[in-house]
Amino acid sequence: MNWRKSSYSGTEANCVEVALTTSAAGVRDSKHTAGPALIFSLSAFRAFLTRATS
Repeated sequence: MNWRKSSYSGTEANCVEVALTTSAAGVRDSKHTAGPALIFSLSAFRAFLTRATS
């Protein structure tokens, strides 16, 4: 997975990273990249983003 941190994060320590594939979206803590990641279906991740930005 190709992990990306938001450009809005700047130098803040409290960030998450997101990785997208053709079938899933992963979310992890940018301070603990070797730690666990949450994996969502693309439809669940889209629903989350829609709700979070409305």
